[in-house]
Amino acid sequence: MAFFHFLKQLTDPESIIQYGGLALLLFVVFAETGLLVGFFLPGDALIFISGMFCSTQPELIHTTIPVLILLLIFSAVLGNVFGYWFGKRMGSALFKRNDSFIFKKRYLETTNEFYSRHGGKALILGRFLPIIRTFAPILAGVIKVDFKKFMFYNIAGATAWIASMALCGYYLGRIKWVEDNVKWIVIFLIVITLIPVMQAWRRGKRGK
Repeated sequence: MAFFHFLKQLTDPESIIQYGGLALLLFVVFAETGLLVGFFLPGDALIFISGMFCSTQPELIHTTIPVLILLLIFSAVLGNVFGYWFGKRMGSALFKRNDSFIFKKRYLETTNEFYSRHGGKALILGRFLPIIRTFAPILAGVIKVDFKKFMFYNIAGATAWIASMALCGYYLGRIKWVEDNVKWIVIFLIVITLIPVMQAWRRGKRGK
């Protein structure tokens, strides 16, 4: 029961920070961008709330906003490097892998559709989209994207994603209405970022 309670906490952005502080925050960002199990984690909302807490409840974060952003960028970049390595190691066999509780082949196919439309830019745009930000670096490894090119998009995407989300949380979090309605903002972020993912999945399904 304690384990399942912990997993439930990992899906709640506020609980992640309150439960594990900065260390767990950095691990979750790494996991969502580098591990297959990370696709269900609330990356956008988590970064937004971490920026907000850095402004309104600094005792939970214990760092300044510039340091927070740099640490989060490092975790996101490192996560993508791990995902790239995993994809390169697995190769095309990943497409033949059977579905499991953690891995769904349709997630990889949706990412492949998104990647075929946007090329390397998918590593930047995909940062803002759940599921795709988990599988994009893995797919880049599978198709053996040049590592230098991959790192350029990796760092650019991580910087744009982390900085925009954290700074929005840092400045908007000072507004009373935002602080009082943060749960609705989290729901909005989840819904709005899932729309392009669903569109890519439908296009891939029609093409298939």
